Amino acid sequence: MKGEIAMLIGIVGAVVAGLVLLVLLFKMMWRVAEPNEALVISGSRHGEGLGFRVVTGRGTLVIPGVQAVRRLSLDLNEAALDVECVTSQGIPVHVKGVVIFKVGDDPASIANAARRFLDQQKMMGQRVHNVFAGHLRSIVGGLTVEDMIRDRERLTGETRSASGIEMEKLGLIIDSLQIQEILDPTGYITNLAAPHAAAVQRDARIAAAEADRRATEAEQEAFARKAEATRNSGIQQAGYQAEMDTAAARALQAGPLAQAAARQEVVVQETKVAELEAHRKEQQLQADVRKPADARAYETRTKAEADRDARISAAEALSRETELKTAAEANRVKVAAAAEAEATRARGLAAAEATRATGEAQAAAEAAKGLAEAEAARAKGLAEAEATRAQGLAEAEGIKARAAALAENQEAVVAQQLAENWPAIVRAGADAFGNVEHMVLLNGAEGMSELFAKALTMGGTGLGLARQLLGSMNAAPATAPTSEAPAAQAIPVQVDSDN
Repeated sequence: MKGEIAMLIGIVGAVVAGLVLLVLLFKMMWRVAEPNEALVISGSRHGEGLGFRVVTGRGTLVIPGVQAVRRLSLDLNEAALDVECVTSQGIPVHVKGVVIFKVGDDPASIANAARRFLDQQKMMGQRVHNVFAGHLRSIVGGLTVEDMIRDRERLTGETRSASGIEMEKLGLIIDSLQIQEILDPTGYITNLAAPHAAAVQRDARIAAAEADRRATEAEQEAFARKAEATRNSGIQQAGYQAEMDTAAARALQAGPLAQAAARQEVVVQETKVAELEAHRKEQQLQADVRKPADARAYETRTKAEADRDARISAAEALSRETELKTAAEANRVKVAAAAEAEATRARGLAAAEATRATGEAQAAAEAAKGLAEAEAARAKGLAEAEATRAQGLAEAEGIKARAAALAENQEAVVAQQLAENWPAIVRAGADAFGNVEHMVLLNGAEGMSELFAKALTMGGTGLGLARQLLGSMNAAPATAPTSEAPAAQAIPVQVDSDN
């Protein structure tokens, strides 16, 4: 029995060990492809004509030592483009972009990629860059810089279409192609942008100027409204001030008027008191004097009545005088207030009338002055014209008479003219020494005498010169005379002047 149990345990252990071995062998042989990768299994008999088998998204058995399995990544890859190109205009440009690609999901693309990149998956980016660089240079060579700038989609589409066949052969598909930047080392693009930038700057300056103009107009309108408000406020304040001045003037007048009215009332009351006092005294006199007078004689009564009448007359006179004084004082106060008001009004009217009269008088005076000046100028002009005409006639007559005299006796006429102008001639000769502050004579008193003698004999010299001139004129033919002034004779005097 025990032997059977031991045998059974050995059988169960062998079975369990076999099962564990089978599980381990299965785990070693079973390969599962991740969603982003493909398994390339070589050594399989049924490789679908490829010589290897491609498994994606599922698991498969791989016989160790018989079959070999490798993994091909299906992740996205990125290749940076940095290509120097030349446009159809011969302008060098530097094109920068990026290509996002991956291995195709279909078995043919995976097989093509496996044949080319299975051991060189890190070199995919470089290979793709080379493919796109060649096509990009070819396409840019047929475009202008303006086409590249304005229509980048065309550049991208043509580059993608040209590289599609080669990428398909490589088993790759293009997810995205972006031209990021076009650099221009020659400054051609900058120069293209210059007119547009200048236009934008011009529009900006115009807009700024327009905005500044509008702001200035708004500010000026605000200033005008502010000035208008200030003017209206000033007018209102002036009106209020005038009302205040009027009220103050009335208040100033109210005081004297109130005092006058109060004084008048006091005088009236004092008058009434005086009347009552007089009546009381009268009654007292009647009570004190009349009864004793009845006992006295008739003459005493008559005297008492006369005295009483005299006192009554005096009291009435005093009362009347007081009443008249009170009325006169009230009338005086009233008249003084009315006179002050009338004087104030009269002063205002007089000032206004004086101002108007002054203006009219000034205007009339200016007008009269203008008329007088015009009349005086006209009279002066007529007088000057008449004087000029008379002077011209007199000069003409004198010239005529002088010509006649010259014709008869030339020497006598010249001598007469020199005699008439001799003081002026001597004065003109002496004027030469008028501005001399210090004079040094080399020969002393004789030099001074000689100097004055020469100054005095200039008239005689002039007479001789005139005679010579007249003699030459008589000897010359009757033509238009020309003469030159004789040079003045120098006086040998050394002058030391500070001027």
